[in-house]
Order: sequence, then C-alpha cells, then structure tokens
Amino acid sequence: MASYAYKAVRNDGKIIKGTLEALNVHDLESKLERTGCEVITAKEKVRSSFFVQKKITRRDLIDYLVHMEQMLGAGVPLIESLEDFREGLEASQLKDVMSSLIDKIESGQTLSESMAAEGNVFTSLMIELVKVGEVSGQLASMFGEMKDALKWQDELIAQTKKLLMYPLFVGVVVFGVLCFMMIYLVPQMTGFIIEMGGELPFHTKLLMSVSDFFVEFWYLVLLTPIMIFLGVKYLLNHNEKIKLVFDKYILHLLGIGPVLKKIILARFATNFALLYRSGIGVLDGLKITQGVVNNQYVEKEINYIYGLVTEGSAISDAFARTNLFPQLVLRMIRVGEQTGGLDKALVNVSYFYNRDVKDSIDKVQSMIEPVMTVTLGLILGWVMLSVLGPIYDLIGGLQL
Repeated sequence: MASYAYKAVRNDGKIIKGTLEALNVHDLESKLERTGCEVITAKEKVRSSFFVQKKITRRDLIDYLVHMEQMLGAGVPLIESLEDFREGLEASQLKDVMSSLIDKIESGQTLSESMAAEGNVFTSLMIELVKVGEVSGQLASMFGEMKDALKWQDELIAQTKKLLMYPLFVGVVVFGVLCFMMIYLVPQMTGFIIEMGGELPFHTKLLMSVSDFFVEFWYLVLLTPIMIFLGVKYLLNHNEKIKLVFDKYILHLLGIGPVLKKIILARFATNFALLYRSGIGVLDGLKITQGVVNNQYVEKEINYIYGLVTEGSAISDAFARTNLFPQLVLRMIRVGEQTGGLDKALVNVSYFYNRDVKDSIDKVQSMIEPVMTVTLGLILGWVMLSVLGPIYDLIGGLQL
C-alpha cells in the first residue's frame, strides 16, 4: 500500500486535508467516498530511506492526551477535536496517525478500535481506558487520567535515566583518566625510575605491567567495553532465557537494583490502580499491566499472580506468593480486599511506591558521588605511591 496526501471536500462543504493508505488513487477515492468525502487532489507520498519521519515520542502522546481532554471537556465533537490537533502538527508520523484515526472513525469505527488498529503507537492500557470512557460517557476524564499517568511515567523515566546515566558518566571519566595515566603519564615517570636504577617494590612493578599492557594493547582496552556492551545487548534482544536471568539479576544489583525494583513496581502499581479505579476487573488489569513493567522477570511474576487469581486464590494471597512486594504492601492489599475497599488500597500502594521511589533515588544519587570520588582517589593514590615512592627512596639514597 502507498500513502497518499489528499485534499477533499465533505458533504457539508468543508475542505479537509490528510493522508491515507490505499492501493491506488481509485482505492483512495472509494475509501473517502464511503466517509462522505470527494477527492479534489491526491498525490502519492515518497518515502525516502534517507529522511525518516520523526517517530512518536512519549511527549507527543502527552500533548495528544492534554489536547483531547481539553477539547472533549469543552464539548467539542471527537472528530473535530482530532482534526484541530492534527492541524497544529508539522509533517510527522503522529500527524499521519491522527489522519488515520479520523478516517477510521468517519468510516464507522470507535476511537478505541481505531487506536488499536495503529499497531504499537498506543499501549493496550490506553486503548482499554478509552474503551471504558466510550462506554461510560466519560471520555474526557479518561484522557485526563491517562495524561496524569503518562506525565508521571515520563518524570519517572527521567529520574531513572538520571540514576543510571550519572554513574555511567563518572565511570567513563574515571576510565578516561585511567587510560591517560597508563598510556601517557606512567611510562614517562617509570622510565625515569628505571634510568636511576634501584630495586622496585612489587606495587610499582605491577603498575608498570598494567601500563605496558595498556600501551601495547590500547585498542583492546578501548574496544573491549564496547564489544561487551554490544554483545550483551544482542543476547538480551535474541535470547529470552538470558533476558529473564538478566532482568532478575539486575533487581538485586548492589545499590541500584533495589531502586530499579521499586521503580518497576511503582509503574505496575500506578497503572493497575488506574485500571481498577476505572472499572476494569482485576484479571484484565493484571493482564494489561504485564506489558508496562518492561522487565521479563516481573512480568513472569505478574503472570503467575494472574494464574493464581484465575484459579480462585484471593488477590492478597496471590501477591504474597511472589517475592516482589514488601509486607506493608501485602497488608494494605489484604485489608482493602477484606473491607471491600480494594480500589483505595491500590491507590495507597501506588502512593507508597511513588514516595519511596523518589526518596530512594535521592539517597542513591547522594551515595554515588562519594563512591566514585573514593574510587578515583584510590587509583590516583596507587599510581602516586608506586611512582613517587621509589623516587623518594632513590633521592634519599643519594643524600646518604
């Protein structure tokens, strides 16, 4: 199928523009005629392999949700709201998606059906919430709920990146300093020591051996981290068993692991609470939230909970059968289930994780800098001791 940019006139005389997938121009005309539009002009869009359209980002989806909440809340019809949002966009994949949504809705599909037909653009969670909004007549409020959830998720991802990128950046700096010292600085200083003669201590000989390795095999030193990164990434993308083991191990990684676990569970708890509060059942909520955790091990555990609940287990008992949740969370769910206030309990669980995540990230970030500083100090101390120690010994021997 080709993509056509068209200009058409509706039955009410309004001129519209958009893009639509069609086999040919005649197929395009047939599709538009079924929606009450007559083609004025149509031109096939050239898809260049060099200039790729901007992909849809999380911020784009937030803009979409904000716009739809405001327009629908003000009583603007659905199609007019979508058209208004599309007109404010530059040429992009999102604009094509909006045109596709409008075409599908005009041909008789619901908004949730149209969104589901767009592949991976919209998550199953968003589609289900839109479906709930269509049935309940509260579509604007559902867009507001999704907007708040996606904005929270965007902030959480930004915090996660900050948590991971800072130690990575400092680690790269430390590695760069180490390479500079071993390849350039240490050989010059050790050459001076060798020329002066004298017995070298073990730590100096070790430093010289490490420096010689860096000088002779510098390309291995530089390429090995890159090759390890690419190799691990390839295995994680192509081997589900390794991905499962990695996702489980990273949750226990010293320092960062527990924080990542809280972030993942915060995402699960927030989305699960949102779905349940919107009227979606526990089983459907568990099924949908498996796709938002982005961790195969946690996804497997949630699927295990789903199986237990399907077999008739109480929700609190099913949650307790995994090792994911602390006792406080399990107690909140148990009390909510027993008192008929599970919706409030899930909201409290979501609040608990959101608060705990922020505190944990701040705590880890405050610990990373001194740890990296001490590490760099130890490396510099070893180099200085190994180089300056023999020099002082030689100078002391000359004075005697």
